[in-house]
Amino acid sequence: MTHDVAIDACGRILVAAKVGMAEGSRFGLARLLADGSADLSFGDQGSVIGQFENGFEAMAGKLAVLPNGNILLAGLHYLNGHRTLPALALFDHCGQPVQGFGENGRCVVRLPGNLSVGVRDAWLPPGVPGAEACDLRVQEDGRILLLANHHFELADHVGLLICLNRDGSLDSSFNGRGFVMVRHLLMNTWLSSLSLQADGRILVGGSINFPAEGLLARYHANGQLDTSFAVDGFMSFDGAGRSTHVSHIVQQYNEDLLCVGSSRDPMHCLSLRLHNNGRPDSHCHGGQPRLLEIGRSGCQWTAALALPDGCTLAAGATLGGCEADFILARYLPDGQLDHQFGDGLGWVRTRLSRSLDTATSLTAQTDGAIVVGGYSLDGNYRAIVARYLG
Repeated sequence: MTHDVAIDACGRILVAAKVGMAEGSRFGLARLLADGSADLSFGDQGSVIGQFENGFEAMAGKLAVLPNGNILLAGLHYLNGHRTLPALALFDHCGQPVQGFGENGRCVVRLPGNLSVGVRDAWLPPGVPGAEACDLRVQEDGRILLLANHHFELADHVGLLICLNRDGSLDSSFNGRGFVMVRHLLMNTWLSSLSLQADGRILVGGSINFPAEGLLARYHANGQLDTSFAVDGFMSFDGAGRSTHVSHIVQQYNEDLLCVGSSRDPMHCLSLRLHNNGRPDSHCHGGQPRLLEIGRSGCQWTAALALPDGCTLAAGATLGGCEADFILARYLPDGQLDHQFGDGLGWVRTRLSRSLDTATSLTAQTDGAIVVGGYSLDGNYRAIVARYLG
């Protein structure tokens, strides 16, 4: 199952995945050439499959290409059939572990009081509230930011923003203890998105409360809450009375923000444009979330990418049995759909198989082509990487 895609400095495509094997799941990291063929010089015939600790299952959720060419992989270490821990692995440009990072290039993040322990959910796809979530960003100075979600009990959970040093150790200077507990108004909080602004401030997104409301919060680079953002650092919203969830946040060229995700009951694709101070843009859909209905059984955005021209790409899927297909859209700088994209609709829908196709991630090549990662379920899961013309 492809969970993330990225482009390295040589134009090669990196793929982070969850790989099912006879002995359980493993993290996967593959490298493709720009034309989609396997780069056989990387790892073992084009890929690396492994565990964060021997004897335990694992999955890969996100990746980052570092300035020196090393590849940082973030995922989940499965403690057992019900519990997870955030974990990282660092590889060089050949796919070999980088010594000096964690133990033999791998690091499992354990916080005091078991706060980084999350819930493993074998049934729901990653990114759905209540299921597994993973996100990663690297600050300009090389420090590593991670997300986690901790459940104190079934209906009592909190998000965590974690900061690590370059070697994988906990950065105790970040908020004075290496992590921030993200909780708004003492409500249940679930995080699924992590973004870095150009000025180094940190945005997290997800949802709060039952029924869920979309949530954004902003922190300074040192882990302190940015109280100038929205109301005392937090912004929450619903969608015309519907539950909402934020899957991804991007900063546009003019520093405004666009968050994407979905509504619930029914589930529709959601976008909301905000000013950089966290206030909704009243000139875009009256400052309210814009809901987009594609397909008969619901749809959602799971990933977004800001483009140099000010537009934003969003990728996701329609839902429901054989109706589940990749969807891809382009939004203009003002938050409106770009009707020059997708035969005048602003979006395209792609059926890849007879069954469930779900897009989880996207990136763009230097020639403007769009690379979308995801998976297809037709008997077994298959990792998918697709390319679209710009």
